[in-house]
Amino acid sequence: MPFSVLDRSRTRQGHPEAEALRDTVGLARHAEALGYHRFWVSEHHSVPGVAGSAPTVLAAAVASATSRIRVGTGGVMLPNHRPLVVAEQFGVLEALFPGRIDMGLGRSVGFTDGIRRALGTDKAAADSFASQLAELTAYFTGGPRSHPQVHARPAEGLRVPAFVLATGAGADIAARAGLALVIADLRGRDAMRDAIERYRATFEPSPLWPHPYVIVSGTVAVAETSEAARRLLLPEAWSLAHSRTHGVFPPLEPAESITARAPALPPKQRASYEAALTGHIHGTESEVAAQLDTLLTQTTPDEFLVTTSTYDREALLESYERLAGVVGVRGRGERVPGR
Repeated sequence: MPFSVLDRSRTRQGHPEAEALRDTVGLARHAEALGYHRFWVSEHHSVPGVAGSAPTVLAAAVASATSRIRVGTGGVMLPNHRPLVVAEQFGVLEALFPGRIDMGLGRSVGFTDGIRRALGTDKAAADSFASQLAELTAYFTGGPRSHPQVHARPAEGLRVPAFVLATGAGADIAARAGLALVIADLRGRDAMRDAIERYRATFEPSPLWPHPYVIVSGTVAVAETSEAARRLLLPEAWSLAHSRTHGVFPPLEPAESITARAPALPPKQRASYEAALTGHIHGTESEVAAQLDTLLTQTTPDEFLVTTSTYDREALLESYERLAGVVGVRGRGERVPGR
């Protein structure tokens, strides 16, 4: 089974945002050398802890710095953009890096009302995701679109695989559109499994995907000891808990700082912090292998997308190295498996 990487370009306390972007490119090189299948970047606007605001630009930098690994977005938030412009951007990427570009698409809108206004959108824009998706893919496949006289150059005729990030009704939209599905354990494993089964049962083949294709995503942290692996989870959990109680997503902090401050958290934030630490795969190589085996048996995906973020970049690189050994991607960097 292919294993892939999504990096959100998380910023770290005391480090400039530009460093987070350079770290993303460096991680992509590392993932390619280890034999991972894809490397994706994300889209966030005006979020203090995330530097990745322009995913197609960052994807171009990643593709330029690598030579074999597939590169894409996880994802471009389509309600924030015009389908024509997105088609043109991915057409340019595919023309420059043929056979290596993925088009991951999501339906989320801006983090706050102010961001949504600055983007020229609103919460209701997410309801138009399915129609935007159809318009976008039609520029590649030659299908019907609202302005048939308009052409997305150089996208027409190029094959850029499209993936739908399953938030809300995303699994059903992906099935109707005939596109690949990317899904995470956000509402419980049973709910995720049900969504995958429904997607496969109702999938309608398309020119981009003749068969259903499921990518399960999640956090995986591997270290020499169980406790060291758990420490890798602390910075992201702390930042997420802070965002839920203060409305601000801060840069990642060192695990040692979090460990010292966690006992004094107010009850509400403490509950959010503890909740953010659950549901992830972490531990030693043998522990992670057993946890992955359970998850993959329950969900039967075609691929797994790792989305780990932490403060300690060296420990993160080591985690990906250890995981490569667990799942057997190490040593496959000389080629890219087919879709």
